[in-house]
Amino acid sequence: MDATAVAPGDDTRTDSPEAGPSGEPSPAQPPPPARHVPPAAGPAAPVATAAAPAAPTATAAAGVPGPSVSPAPAAGAGADPVVPAQGARRGTGRPVEPARRQPYARPVITELRLSAFGQHRSAAFPLGPVTLFAGPSGSGKSQVLAAYEALAGLGSGATLETVFPDPGARIPDGALPDTQRRRGFRLGCTVDGPAGPVRLELAVQAEPALRIVGERLSQDGQILFATALRDPGRRSVQASWLTGGAVGVTRAPLPDNRLGTALLPLRVAGSTAGQRQVLAAAEQAVVALRSVFACDPRPDRMRAAVPPGEGRLLADCANLADVLRRTRHECGTRHALLAEAARTGCAGPVAGLDVRAAAGGGVAAVLDRGPGRPATELARLGSGELRFLALALVLLTGPGVLDMDPAAELLSARQALTVLADGLDRGLDGNQAAELLRLALLSCGRGHVRLVAAVGEGTAAAARRLDGVSVVDLSV
Repeated sequence: MDATAVAPGDDTRTDSPEAGPSGEPSPAQPPPPARHVPPAAGPAAPVATAAAPAAPTATAAAGVPGPSVSPAPAAGAGADPVVPAQGARRGTGRPVEPARRQPYARPVITELRLSAFGQHRSAAFPLGPVTLFAGPSGSGKSQVLAAYEALAGLGSGATLETVFPDPGARIPDGALPDTQRRRGFRLGCTVDGPAGPVRLELAVQAEPALRIVGERLSQDGQILFATALRDPGRRSVQASWLTGGAVGVTRAPLPDNRLGTALLPLRVAGSTAGQRQVLAAAEQAVVALRSVFACDPRPDRMRAAVPPGEGRLLADCANLADVLRRTRHECGTRHALLAEAARTGCAGPVAGLDVRAAAGGGVAAVLDRGPGRPATELARLGSGELRFLALALVLLTGPGVLDMDPAAELLSARQALTVLADGLDRGLDGNQAAELLRLALLSCGRGHVRLVAAVGEGTAAAARRLDGVSVVDLSV
């Protein structure tokens, strides 16, 4: 380890951007750029006058080797981990968002990168308001959604063990261990918003122990925050972030099982311009990651009556009846839109959605069939009808009706909810799938909701004809 480096167990310290005794730049100075691709319509990004954090070293990513080469560098070490080798997978739909436009009013994830994750290598997927992943079974649709959900969990403060219960399944296919028998995976994203595009890269060691070995937060080619594994014997990583002014970089140890970017608002004072830049980028990334709701309706859990509660929809939608009880009284307009959608997605006449008291003090939802017709309990509906109602409810509501923990520091009106749905059209017929797409375009067109989902070929074929929907074909 460099004589001037800080061991993970040391206290937080800062370094000034002065040259070392041999004339070489000290670790506080920005490392020479390995390979940064500037925007196509402008000159190369300017070199910052303040010192930037050093990128993770190659040893930080020894857990992500290629199939027949030496271990690949971590995010931030060596070459840029995002190589557009899978350009054919960048979508065949017609997204409404051009490549560059006015800054986003709300923080949103505009690109997901799977540098080495499962069967994906050097993959970059642009994300629009409505993005659908299509392809045959085994093409990696679920891996994409799982990566997005894992990043969202880490941004919400969850540990690696929570978001990656089976980390071995995320190791790239054919990856060989290094000399210390370490293997892992890499992923990242771009978050756009009022602060401009911000890139987040993450290198995770899956074997022999699950831990983060490298993380990088950057903007316009400048590294704002980076971590690297310095001592494998300690459960921490060495973090450094831009300070600016007379003090170039602040260094401190951080836990190796949590996303460092999510911890920055608790560690950075914001007293200098450099610190404020770091905070703006980190907070934008965290807001976008925390504004994610992964939804997988389980019809087998939605049929029984449920006790009255807070009316916040669970990920499996088991408490759908309780949420309908709440929306019926508190969100009349959205409840009416849901009832209108039910007329398309449910068999028979539908006059509305109602909730009735059930035995034991619970509540049960019913379809109102109109005057002179007996209501139908949701328990008697088909699995496709139940999934349709649950997904339609998610698209028509907001974070306040969903079981999620959005960032409290920002008004909900300045946040955009992203719905993740693996198998959006599973068990649905063509009319139901088409109605969900209509609802998605209706809700996502306002900028408050975004949808990222995996679908079958039938739904993908219909979506390709719609303006505002991006279809990413993983079979190409």
